[in-house]
Amino acid sequence: MQIETLNSDETVLHELGRRLARTRLERNVSQEELAAEAGVSKSTIERLEAGRPVKLDSFVRMLRALGQLPILDRLIPEPLPSPVERLKLQGRQRQRAAGRHGQRQSKEPATWTWATEPGSPPE
Repeated sequence: MQIETLNSDETVLHELGRRLARTRLERNVSQEELAAEAGVSKSTIERLEAGRPVKLDSFVRMLRALGQLPILDRLIPEPLPSPVERLKLQGRQRQRAAGRHGQRQSKEPATWTWATEPGSPPE
C-alpha cells in the first residue's frame, strides 16, 4: 500500500507497523530479540507492529535496532537556506583567490631606511 496524504492516521500507522514487522521477519529476528536489542518491552514492539501509537523514542530505538535509522534523514531532510539567507551568505563567499599579489619574490627581508636618508624612495 502507498502511504499518501489522504490516508487516515490509523491507516498510516497500520502500514508502518506492517512494514516494520516485515523488515523484522526478513532479518529473522523475533519480537523478543528486537525488544531486547532496542531496549523496549515486547508489548511495545507488538503495539508498533499492530499500528497502534507508541512513543517516538521507542520508534527510533526500533529503527536503530533494525539498522533503519538513516531512513529518518531521508524522511525529513536538512532544510536548505531560504533565498534571503542565501543572498546574505553570497556576499561572504570568496570570489577569487588572493594569490601572491603584494608578496616579495625574494626571501631576504627588505632593508628599512628613513625617508630622509640618501637613496630612499620619495614619498
